Amino acid sequence: MPEQRWIRSSLVWIVLIVAVLAMWATFVGNENSPTPRSIGQVAQDVRDGKVQRLVQADGSREVQVQYAQDAGRRDAVTTIPAETDLLTVLQTYGVDVAGLAPGLIEFEPASRWGALLGALTFILPTLFLIGIFVFMMRQTQGSNNQAMSFGKSRARLFTANRPTVTFSDVAGVEEAKEELVEVVEFLKFPEKFAALGARIPRGVLLVGPPGTGKTLLSRAVAGEAGVPFFSISGSEFVEMFVGVGASRVRDLFDQAKRNAPCIVFVDEIDAVGRQRGAGLGGSHDEREQTLNQILVEMDGFDSSTNVIVIAATNRPDVLDPALLRPGRFDRQVILDRPDIQGRKAILEVHVRGKPLEEDVSVEGLARQTPGFSGADLENLVNEAAILAARRNRKTVGREEITEAIDRVIAGPQRKSRVISDRERIMTAYHEAGHALVARMLPNADPVRKVSIVARGMMGGYTRVVPDEDRLFKTKAQFEDELAVYMAGHVAEGMVFEEQSTGAANDIDRATGLARRMVTEFGMSRTLGPRAFGKKEELVFLGREISEQRNYSEEIAAKIDQEIRDLIDTAHERAKAIVETHMAELKAIAELLLEEETIEGDELEAIFATPRPRPDLVGPPTGRPARRFIAETPPAERPAARGERNMPPGPGHLRPQPAG
Repeated sequence: MPEQRWIRSSLVWIVLIVAVLAMWATFVGNENSPTPRSIGQVAQDVRDGKVQRLVQADGSREVQVQYAQDAGRRDAVTTIPAETDLLTVLQTYGVDVAGLAPGLIEFEPASRWGALLGALTFILPTLFLIGIFVFMMRQTQGSNNQAMSFGKSRARLFTANRPTVTFSDVAGVEEAKEELVEVVEFLKFPEKFAALGARIPRGVLLVGPPGTGKTLLSRAVAGEAGVPFFSISGSEFVEMFVGVGASRVRDLFDQAKRNAPCIVFVDEIDAVGRQRGAGLGGSHDEREQTLNQILVEMDGFDSSTNVIVIAATNRPDVLDPALLRPGRFDRQVILDRPDIQGRKAILEVHVRGKPLEEDVSVEGLARQTPGFSGADLENLVNEAAILAARRNRKTVGREEITEAIDRVIAGPQRKSRVISDRERIMTAYHEAGHALVARMLPNADPVRKVSIVARGMMGGYTRVVPDEDRLFKTKAQFEDELAVYMAGHVAEGMVFEEQSTGAANDIDRATGLARRMVTEFGMSRTLGPRAFGKKEELVFLGREISEQRNYSEEIAAKIDQEIRDLIDTAHERAKAIVETHMAELKAIAELLLEEETIEGDELEAIFATPRPRPDLVGPPTGRPARRFIAETPPAERPAARGERNMPPGPGHLRPQPAG
């Protein structure tokens, strides 16, 4: 097909080129052609002796007239009447034919090339017009095909013979892989499950934050199963023309049925799968028509197709309930941010082929990157390799790894930024306040790095990293975190006796955290374990637009007072620590001014006493909870408050994340 199309296009262009050349030759030839004159004028010129030569071809009525050089006229052409000859015509006009000079009249045989050229002067312009017409028709036909192709699916097909991704290329999501291994078995051995009456699941919904590997995992399923893989984005269904999205859905599933068994992967399905009836266009919105067609195709009257739909989204809360019911998306696989073991496995995948120095520990790198997604870790390793190549090194060392972590978290360094000495000193004491309070509070995260080098939008930063991954946080940890937020503001006030705008972000984050402690986490001393306020959002915008106040003005005043008490308490705690350890604060600030960046071990060397540890008290003896749990057999431990008088059930003890 491509060769035939190329041949047809080449022929059209050849015809057009030849026709243009013929038209050019015709017009140029006309410019240099003899002037037409009447036979009477030519006879008069012959009598006057101005004509040097008359040439007539056999069988032609045209006579070429060549004038003498001194005649002052251009060569001409004349035509004699039909059924006559040149001599008779000249005699009729009074020319003495017998007295003409010898050779003045010549008769030549007819030229085939002349006749052919005369025919081409007519045929080639005609071909030119025909070529233009054909070209315009082809363009019109192509436009019609493009117009009709609006309803065609734009899914990209990846067949089994192409390089594929397998489960060995996916790490850190072992539970999700186990769920999807069964999908691979469904596609490879459907008769195994059909013999037991099991129904092959119609769809699998991958839910998780951005960068956790949803798309990569779907490709791994297709690679392991060895079946065709259709990939399309949810936004590719939606166009400005009504009905196009539904048509593309039908075409996509028609292609999938012809290639069954296969996998259809819809990325960002929330673009078309949002809850119906919530749009601004009423019940006949284009997205709703597209969603209705998806619902019919996934679980309609035709239930014998062996097509599995895998969809990915990070907004499962806005999806239509009809899309999430069993029979459409039978399974929901959660892909959360990896823990330390998951990060270690992901890093081991991404460091393949990258020469690391011996002192670089993958496990240590995993401990320094809590909260990183798989995409963040890939970017981290890639940035480290780029830095090593920029420095003309053959291996990637700890220096490049540390710099890459800072680049991913805070952005590239801005060493060229010009600041005054006063601002530099104030920044040093601000960051020293954060580092000091974080080091002295037992429930605060350990300080890993302090810097006064500007990165991104920050003039300086203090990076704290927890020793272990956490699923939730306690009130004591939140209170220490508030004190760390306020420490920069406190240090500036105590050292310089004035405040700067450098603490604006810290105050904003502290206020937001205190509000959540009171209104969401039930950590208020006076209001108790209650949730206040209900977030309202537009489904199609996906953002909070207001907060519904389900409490009175009196409660609102108490909430504000509780928030103020939390922040004031944190401010006083930070102030007390800074007053007690003013010498250490100055030492940290002076070291920052000298080195610009200090690591956690350099910070720890300033203090003479070890860092305080959390004092967790557990029931019933007052011993530390960790020691109590380690020393007491499970059968002798008292039931936790949430376990007493509670019937067993799946997930009733599952901790909820703090935020």
